[in-house]
Amino acid sequence: MQSLASWLTDWNALFGQREWPVYCTADEVNIYFVRPNLFNSVNLFHFLCLFLHRCCPWSRCCGMGDFRPRTVWLGHPEKREQRYPRNVINNQKYNFFTFLPGVLFNQFKYFFNLYFLLLACSQFVNELRLGALYTYWVPLGIVLIITMIREAVEEIRCYLRDKEVNSQIYSKLSTRGTVKVKSSGIQVGDLIIVEKRQMHLRLTSVAHSSPPLPGSCFLRTDQLDGETDWKLRLPVACTQRLPTAADLLQIRSYVYAEEPNIDIHNFIGTFTREDGDPPVNESLSIENTLWASTVIASGTVVGVVIYTGKELRSVMNTSNPKHKVGLFDLEVNCLTKILFGALVVVSLVMVALQHFAGRWYLQIFRFLLLFSNIVPISLRVNLDMGKMVFSWMIRKDSKIPGTVVRASTIPEQLGRISYLLTDKTGTLTQNEMVFRRLHLGTVAYGMDSMDEVQSHVFSYRFSFPFSWNNGSSRAPAATKVRKTISSRVHEAVKAIALVHNVTPVYEANGVTDQAEAEQHYEDTCRVYQAASPDEVSLVQWTESVGLTLVGRDQSSMQLRTPSGQILNFTILQMFPFTYESKRMGIIVRDESTGEITFYMKGADVVMAGIVQYNDWLEEECGNMAREGLRVLVVSKKSLTEEQYQDFEARYVQAKLSVHDRSLKVATVIESLEMEMELLCLTGVEDQLQADVRPTLEILRNAGIKVWMLTGDKLETATCTAKNAHLVTRNQDIHIFRPVTTRGEAHLELNAFRRKHDCALVISGDSLEVCLKFYEYEFMELACQCPAVVCCRCAPTQKAQIVRLLQERTGKLTCAVGDGGNDVSMIQEADCGVGVEGKEGKQASLAADFSVTQFKHLGRLLMVHGRNSYKRSAALSQFVIHRSLCISTMQAVFSSVFYFASVPLYQGFLIIGYSTIYTMFPVFSLVLDKDVKSEVAMLYPELYKDLLKGRPLSFKTFLIWVLISIYQGSIIMYGALLLFESEFVHIVAISFTSLILTELLMVALTIQTWHWLMIVAELLSLACYIASLVFLHEFIDVYFITTVSFLWKVTVITLVSCLPLYILKYLRRRFSPPNYSKLTS
Repeated sequence: MQSLASWLTDWNALFGQREWPVYCTADEVNIYFVRPNLFNSVNLFHFLCLFLHRCCPWSRCCGMGDFRPRTVWLGHPEKREQRYPRNVINNQKYNFFTFLPGVLFNQFKYFFNLYFLLLACSQFVNELRLGALYTYWVPLGIVLIITMIREAVEEIRCYLRDKEVNSQIYSKLSTRGTVKVKSSGIQVGDLIIVEKRQMHLRLTSVAHSSPPLPGSCFLRTDQLDGETDWKLRLPVACTQRLPTAADLLQIRSYVYAEEPNIDIHNFIGTFTREDGDPPVNESLSIENTLWASTVIASGTVVGVVIYTGKELRSVMNTSNPKHKVGLFDLEVNCLTKILFGALVVVSLVMVALQHFAGRWYLQIFRFLLLFSNIVPISLRVNLDMGKMVFSWMIRKDSKIPGTVVRASTIPEQLGRISYLLTDKTGTLTQNEMVFRRLHLGTVAYGMDSMDEVQSHVFSYRFSFPFSWNNGSSRAPAATKVRKTISSRVHEAVKAIALVHNVTPVYEANGVTDQAEAEQHYEDTCRVYQAASPDEVSLVQWTESVGLTLVGRDQSSMQLRTPSGQILNFTILQMFPFTYESKRMGIIVRDESTGEITFYMKGADVVMAGIVQYNDWLEEECGNMAREGLRVLVVSKKSLTEEQYQDFEARYVQAKLSVHDRSLKVATVIESLEMEMELLCLTGVEDQLQADVRPTLEILRNAGIKVWMLTGDKLETATCTAKNAHLVTRNQDIHIFRPVTTRGEAHLELNAFRRKHDCALVISGDSLEVCLKFYEYEFMELACQCPAVVCCRCAPTQKAQIVRLLQERTGKLTCAVGDGGNDVSMIQEADCGVGVEGKEGKQASLAADFSVTQFKHLGRLLMVHGRNSYKRSAALSQFVIHRSLCISTMQAVFSSVFYFASVPLYQGFLIIGYSTIYTMFPVFSLVLDKDVKSEVAMLYPELYKDLLKGRPLSFKTFLIWVLISIYQGSIIMYGALLLFESEFVHIVAISFTSLILTELLMVALTIQTWHWLMIVAELLSLACYIASLVFLHEFIDVYFITTVSFLWKVTVITLVSCLPLYILKYLRRRFSPPNYSKLTS
């Protein structure tokens, strides 16, 4: 049994099915180190290496059906206790053996194609044969060949992408030293070295590290959970004492890790070293882990691989991709079923008119074959080829460079989007924070006046040599006003430079040694690491105005003044920011003066009750928030030594409490948070992607509702929504209060119901409660909102929201994202769009369409989506019209000749009619357009008309059916009335009139002529005229050269087409469509 499991596992690695595809890029194979930049010395990290893999369809047979805990020996993958998934990805739908049967199955599982297969097979029965076999098998073969070529091209492209990723080279520690290994060759237990700028694996980390925070690193998790802040991670302590990373192979140690699960916020494990005296056993938690799709700051990382394949967290948080079938295809399929019903009815009527004489059941089948053109076999191939053309046009559009179409089967879906769900970080924003404003109450400094702040900082320092350490220095009375302004600026700048959790890190730049750079605080070698990009932007701003953070560890901080003086501060206490408190604080002691100061910054909603009374805080916070800035209120409070000692004693006692520890600690801290001096307000902007605001305005005017789903904080998401004008200035915002119970959710929903035209902001936890108890009510209210912002959303929650929108509204959805945490949402949506950004290509590879910037979405939908849908609708209805025309003629012919099941046209005529004679003009409709692309972008309201599905509806279908019946009847009855003696004259007159009618109808349908359309019309006409020489079996060649033939064909053609031209003119004259008003 074990050998069977092994064989099946190897078979899966080679020829797996597409049950668990995982999408990744060259940047992303080492999913744990996207852009590492932290350490110089070799940092030993114990990893949880969850590599990308797809699931084996026989995983339970292979012993991988149930997730189990594991013991992993460092550097010894051969000691594994169980089989683990191989570290390969395979995004292909088929393999060498399954390609042909798989493609055929996917084609014939639909009624449309199965119907034509049965028709073709019926011609092997003599009683049912109506003509040559090739008249049925050749069209079917052409359809299948074109489909297989398209599928083969996509499979080859997918194979090459997978091969590129699986062949990436990494360094592995072994007994032979450092060796190179392909990503597909990495196993659980391997010690992998991940270099700077190399995207890393899934890891639990353990490390040697350099100062300032020994054995620690920062990482960013926005690809995994959408949060943009940096998180501090710690190594296993006992590995810090090893001289080099190679010594890991010399010790007997292992990691015991929990079974794989979807929780990205927790981890349970232990690290054991057996050869120690005594043996060392340390616990591992989330603080020791580096999950997939996180970014390490810099340096070199060494880690042991714990998880691979389907067991990685990001894969377990990714929903299985569904095979997307466009709504347009479903509608066309519905119409073909109606046509098939009409085919059956016509066949039964014909047999009924024969009074069911003789072997009537065979006659039914013969009539089904005779009228089989009612359901056009060329419809599917025309639509598929049209989609390929639309995809090519999207890729070649110079105004949206870099756009890639990965799903060429659904471009027309882009023309009917009702809900657009977008990520925030990296999609709407650049994730680059910029300091925009400093407000002191009586004076505000913007970007254009920061030089004044800098001059205050420099002048204050130079005028008062000791003032940086003593804000109350004695100054001449004559400069009192100047001193007051400078003093306030100086206090604000110093507070901003101190109240944060930022750590400066020094890197060697190839010339400067790191230790030397650190010793001399080299500016060119310094980078800032922090738990939030907001904090980094604030510290970078203080550096730009003259006060620089040059050093920090867990107990001290160093600032450098404009004159080069180093100010030393001891960190006495640190109160980190939490989602509940919405503020952070720090107590520091100035080493030169001994002064103790409590600094605090936080959101205005909480700081308003903490700072001393003032009359400007609320107003200015509102003004800055309306500009889309993230506002922080900065304050301070001076403490005496006695006050601090009393606080410390109470604080330590509260932290030792067993019961209600958090409440007691918060109470002690709040005792300090009273009557604090308000220093300033800061405004930071998360820079938006280029042209996000006009793009969102275009989408809104087009009738598309935009929802923002992000894993970021509520305040950050709200600010971005305002800044991007997702929420307009005249719209209110309802922030859904946190709810945990059914009763709370009920009350909050009732409060929300009373508001109108109001944007909704809700957190993921509250959303989960609402969906659990009041799914229908919540979705009903949310769908009425002009905009919705969901923050703190898990990847699976994003996919759930998309699914609920589809189920509750029945409308088409489009999901846009750039990170690994957006893959589930992208795959669940009707159209998934990936943005290739700084976070790699995981989302773009999982998406149906890939763009380089969010602004390209406007043109993708307004121009290409609109054109693709309208062109597909016109093409499909014209193909149906073409088939109904000849079927109507066949019905008239059979009726006249005593309901005989005899074909009107045979052999090459029936094949040539839908191929070389009319194919090019009909297919040239894919080049048609009603308005120019510039007009479509300028008037997005044109897109709104498509949301009702009017280009392809039962009304338009019925109109085309009536046109087909009219023209087919006129042509056939005209030919019967005007022919003289020979039956072949009926064939010649009717078939020529039919070809000319189709060419004229194409011309009537076209709205904007393209030179290729003219070529197609002339080429088809030339092909028909030239082929008449070879069709003497079906057409009297001498007759078609007579004047009698020409005038009869001309009359019939005019009678069939002229009324339609007149009707079109009258309609455009008295009831023109919207677009015609813009083009005239």
